[in-house]
Amino acid sequence: MRHLTLITTGGTIEKTYDEMTGELTNRVSIVGRMLEHLRLENTQVRVVELMRKDSLHMTDEDRAAIVAAVREAAGAMRGSTGALERGRGGCGVVILHGTDTLTVTGERVLREASPLGVPVILTGAMRPFEMTRSDALQNLTEAIFAAGMLPAGVYCAAHGRVLKFPGVRKDRDRGTFVK
Repeated sequence: MRHLTLITTGGTIEKTYDEMTGELTNRVSIVGRMLEHLRLENTQVRVVELMRKDSLHMTDEDRAAIVAAVREAAGAMRGSTGALERGRGGCGVVILHGTDTLTVTGERVLREASPLGVPVILTGAMRPFEMTRSDALQNLTEAIFAAGMLPAGVYCAAHGRVLKFPGVRKDRDRGTFVK
């Protein structure tokens, strides 16, 4: 059995349309709806709904909460010896995050939470899950896959690529992440 912790923070990937105001907002986490579209055999997913924020509005305290949640998730996957428990079939952490400041959070997780002993994958979307031609489900799928395949470290998964921190940045002209 593979064990995955999925930490949600909000961002475009989880924005929903508010018919009353005509705005896209982070009212509720929709990660459950996203996961229903995926076939994840032998995978136990624990969802931690940490916050519902556009990443442009994240504070240092919010990022500290993300670091703490990552440490707690990684610690839960370790045995009493500090090593990953044998027979777990793979463990990892995925963070759903807004793309505007995803790289700031990734660098902070790398700096303040390492070494973790598990892969930590940050991902987001340029278009919300609810919109046509969204990259949300693809990026979530890639992040989950990467969490089960990569060695311990902090990564960004999006648009068919996985990039290891440090040095990941958002290329606004191309609408993706580069290194």
